Amino acid sequence: MSIVIKKRIDTLRKEILKHNKLYYNQGSPEISDAVYDSLIKELRDFEKKYPEYFDADSPTQTVGVSTPDKFEKIKHTAPMLSLESVNNDEDALHFDETCKKELDDSINYMCEPKLDGISIELVYENGIFLRGSTRGNGMVGEDVTLNVKTIQSVPEKLIGDFPEKLAVRGEVMMHIKDFQALNKRMLEEGFDAFANPRNVVAGSMRQLDYRITAKRPLQVYCYRILSISTNALVSQKESLEYLRSLGFLVPPGIKYCPDIGNALRYQKELEKKRESLDYEIDGVVIKVNEMEKQRALGMRTNNPKWAIAYKFKPRKEITRIDDIVVQVGRTGVLTPLALLHPVEVGGVTVSRATLHNMDQIKRLDVRKGDLVKVERAGDVIPYVSEVVKEKRTGSEVSFKMPEKCPSCGMDVEYEDVFCRCPAGLSCPAQLKESVIHYANKDAMDIEGLSEKTVEFLLEKELIKGIPDLYALKPEDLEGFEGWRDKKIGNMLSAIEGSKKVDLDRFIYALGIKNVGKHLAKVLAETFGSLDKIKVSTKEDLICINEIGPEIAASITTFFKDRHHIKIIDDILKHGLELVKKEKKTEGKFSGAKVLFTGTLSISRTEAQELVLGEGGDIASSLGKSVDILVCGEKAGSKLDKAKKLGIKVLSEKEFKEILGDS
Repeated sequence: MSIVIKKRIDTLRKEILKHNKLYYNQGSPEISDAVYDSLIKELRDFEKKYPEYFDADSPTQTVGVSTPDKFEKIKHTAPMLSLESVNNDEDALHFDETCKKELDDSINYMCEPKLDGISIELVYENGIFLRGSTRGNGMVGEDVTLNVKTIQSVPEKLIGDFPEKLAVRGEVMMHIKDFQALNKRMLEEGFDAFANPRNVVAGSMRQLDYRITAKRPLQVYCYRILSISTNALVSQKESLEYLRSLGFLVPPGIKYCPDIGNALRYQKELEKKRESLDYEIDGVVIKVNEMEKQRALGMRTNNPKWAIAYKFKPRKEITRIDDIVVQVGRTGVLTPLALLHPVEVGGVTVSRATLHNMDQIKRLDVRKGDLVKVERAGDVIPYVSEVVKEKRTGSEVSFKMPEKCPSCGMDVEYEDVFCRCPAGLSCPAQLKESVIHYANKDAMDIEGLSEKTVEFLLEKELIKGIPDLYALKPEDLEGFEGWRDKKIGNMLSAIEGSKKVDLDRFIYALGIKNVGKHLAKVLAETFGSLDKIKVSTKEDLICINEIGPEIAASITTFFKDRHHIKIIDDILKHGLELVKKEKKTEGKFSGAKVLFTGTLSISRTEAQELVLGEGGDIASSLGKSVDILVCGEKAGSKLDKAKKLGIKVLSEKEFKEILGDS
């Protein structure tokens, strides 16, 4: 199961990063905010439940993405962070309880509609508009001043009692009636229509020719003061009133709520009005009103503790399943996929949806030819949430998983609810994902071997497996479109540079079932060489504290496969040097097995490296073998269990005090 979970985590990270780039860098988002938020939530839940797969570079630990070189980069006057999302009353009430507990005081809120546009910073000096920049990665954005100047609702000169210096955050958006008029004009002029208002906004703000932006009826609604040279205002309510007095538009329908109950009622009221509004919103922002309390609550790595976005329920659409097919992933898991009659869901045309596994198909009783409800709220590939059974005609056809892998013909095996092809790297359908996994930054770290590049190499039959990467020559790639000398040189240099690699990285790169980054390190430290791992028995492996019978069987099965051994031998023939990292045994955590739980102010990976650097070990789960449990915020049930087991518990502050200057 762990390899399936790891695959899902990797898939989520890759998809989220892809959509970050589409949204922030290219201005052409493909998915709705509801879908994006559900992906982030799913990834956070996995990372919390399976801390051994935590990664400091995960999109849950960053704000956005790097800005491209198309525009000048601008550092924001203050961080432009994202908001933590919730989608039910229970989570919103938990937010309220956490704030009250932290402050030991009652709280009132300022609520605003969450406008569906893109964030922007506006900077003024002596009342005159100086520059505008996109959110970018939250710290650095793109200078889009010329484009912002074309938006009539952005004041060129402030009115009233303005400060010497001011920076505000707002949302660039487009009203629905203006969007419809723009699309009508586009079609009349022979151009394609836009999918939704946010796509127009994102593309308009990144136009190099500001005259194109000027033709788009954009609006900017401002909702937060990022910095001000005069005395700070005492509340969010007062800030919004002040912004309005200076000549800014503030979000429509804002409401002061004396408690969380009123805030929840406001959210329900606005959700009912959603379809009748002349602007797109996807939820409500609930902010602690008093600035002093905001400061006391503080910030996390990429969002404030004093605000949440309470999202609306995702939209559903009905369409027909034209067929059900099977996809084979890197680890051999067979996933049924519904091919749909194309339908638009939340501004995105959907033509396929995952059915996950046979348990899901049986639960839904879904069949080929069914009319189904489709959502984009829990997967990048949308999923079927319900079958419209009352519309059945009797012609619908039930689906059965194939007994043989549709790619290589090998008999499939069942593991819990999953159906899997056991052929491994000898299965063509698993080959592409295997090469991508081998090259990723946690494995061999071969920069330039993207999914698109791997697809190209396989399609042109320049490689037929992982060992062929090391046999590539410049002349193999010359002449193909897009492959210039610099690109060829960079990729081949990266491949050459991967020939000296830590043993644990190489073990992880092989994609052994149930062996993630942490267990790869355990194997490397325990055996010291690949040859010793290859000949290890189940008994040898089970003697290792963190390896049970299932994982031991995965490892021995992998190295008994002659095809796998040939691949490894062929790779090593190209001169790979496997380096064993010497484990540090002395230090402030010498001999101690440490487990982390809850949210820390530093990344989980960084904290684990600190322990390893001080002679300690990292535990993958809580049990009697754990010596120390380090607790961040929201430590949960592990804290109670640790106390019952008599395990030493440290707060993050105490953990850092032990480390001292380390």
